[in-house]
Amino acid sequence: MIDILTTIVPIFAIILLGWVSHLGGFIPKDFIGPANSLVFYMAIPAMVFNAVAKASLKAHFDITVLILTLSAMVIGCGLAWGLGTLKGMRGGKLGTYIQSGFHGNLGYIGLAVAYYYLGEEGFVKTSILIGFMMILQNLLAVFVLTVNSESGSDRHGWTPILRKIAGNPVIASAMAGIVFSLAEIPVPLVVERSLDILSGLALPMALLIIGGSISFDLIREKLNPVLATMGIKLVLLPALGYALFRMFGLASQDFLPGLILLASPAATISYVMAKEMGGDPDFAVASISASTLLSSVTFTIWLQLAG
Repeated sequence: MIDILTTIVPIFAIILLGWVSHLGGFIPKDFIGPANSLVFYMAIPAMVFNAVAKASLKAHFDITVLILTLSAMVIGCGLAWGLGTLKGMRGGKLGTYIQSGFHGNLGYIGLAVAYYYLGEEGFVKTSILIGFMMILQNLLAVFVLTVNSESGSDRHGWTPILRKIAGNPVIASAMAGIVFSLAEIPVPLVVERSLDILSGLALPMALLIIGGSISFDLIREKLNPVLATMGIKLVLLPALGYALFRMFGLASQDFLPGLILLASPAATISYVMAKEMGGDPDFAVASISASTLLSSVTFTIWLQLAG
């Protein structure tokens, strides 16, 4: 339990610091966008590539964990769709509700928890999983928002969305790292050390940005549906994964990377996708904010349960 608390408390202390800094004017609103771009396009990809490229894929890649993790995500998406429909949601609100139920913050909070709780080896396993999970969850998000958009169809079409997924820097860095690992291509020392320096920016800045983006006003305004979608994202989805992992007899050290990613709160990019694809962006912000805060508790429970 001490190991869990020494992982979770510092992470969410930095998120809290980001929120306080935003209130105090140290992290102004016009800083968050450029800082987020710096983390998303440079620091996180550097961290992921450096870790995966140096690792042995044979030792760190588990196809069973990957298949079960992706399966849990697809089932969770279907359950969120069914529950949202039963609650009478329609159009963009339903699409955003579904997305908030399975689209997780893998690259920021998921990676942070994996890095500090699982160590270098677990971080590599998590980074490999992320490459595949991001592809699937982005495709699913595009699908549910397209089908349920206010206009009845995606205003921009599938082609530019798929192009963005293919060019996603976190996906690209994970896949590039896998290629380097499989081909046993050495990373030059000067490049490796440069990436190490850049990687040091990734998690602290990402957590501060998340804290600076939290909106308590929107949480209060949309509390009831947000609580429902948090139940799916933070409880039901990781529970599905946990049940599948145990059903197939996997050891906790093998499935923890997948469980951590499934238990991650709603992704910050879900706001952008909701805004661009006829969803409900205010609901997305409320879900991101609330699930991020509550995940400090649910992460502790899931890590304790997994042992």
